Amino acid sequence: MATAKGFFVTGTGTEVGKTVVAAVLARSLKRQGSTVAVFKPAVTGLDEPGETDHALLRRATGSEQSDDEIAPYRYGPPASPHLAAAEAGDEIEPERLRAGVRAAAEAADVLVCEGVGGLLVPLSSGYLVRDFAAEVGVPLVIAASPGLGTINHTLLTLEAARAARLTVAAVVLTPWPEQAGAIESSNRETIESLGDVTVNVLPRLDLSAPELWPDLDL
Repeated sequence: MATAKGFFVTGTGTEVGKTVVAAVLARSLKRQGSTVAVFKPAVTGLDEPGETDHALLRRATGSEQSDDEIAPYRYGPPASPHLAAAEAGDEIEPERLRAGVRAAAEAADVLVCEGVGGLLVPLSSGYLVRDFAAEVGVPLVIAASPGLGTINHTLLTLEAARAARLTVAAVVLTPWPEQAGAIESSNRETIESLGDVTVNVLPRLDLSAPELWPDLDL
């Protein structure tokens, strides 16, 4: 299943800025004049305070997509999607995801799809985020932390992507400090060199003010 033009944003793990990168990328594409659809196969952690991932994605683009159109599976506990679904007496169906992302892509010039956790997170038994990314068929953008430990996590994610013959457009390190230290600078250079990949950076952002976000040009 190949979609229209776009990007699939994954991460080296949880809490590495994946939704921020996806939102900024979607906003940047909109500024360039494209109509942008957003999609995320599953959202977990709705029980926690704060804006949900799918709400931030919608606000970033001014999209009129409904919750179901952006994220067909949504659960309260902050858990892996396959576990959150099981605890709700549910199961994530790959065909529903395929239909949902196809509909989103057909309704816009460009699609920005955000994964859940990292590439090897199971959406359901035997069906990983990586499997879904391969079916969506657009280049990956990998969100990663700029700090200590990110070299290993990012290079492993690159290996996992390339083992499935996925194209990686770029890595984005975030939140990038105002004054990068030796560790952050070395991490960027090392990932770019050993991973043979473009590495971009994003500073810490005020998520309440999308109009102030910098563009992310890939």
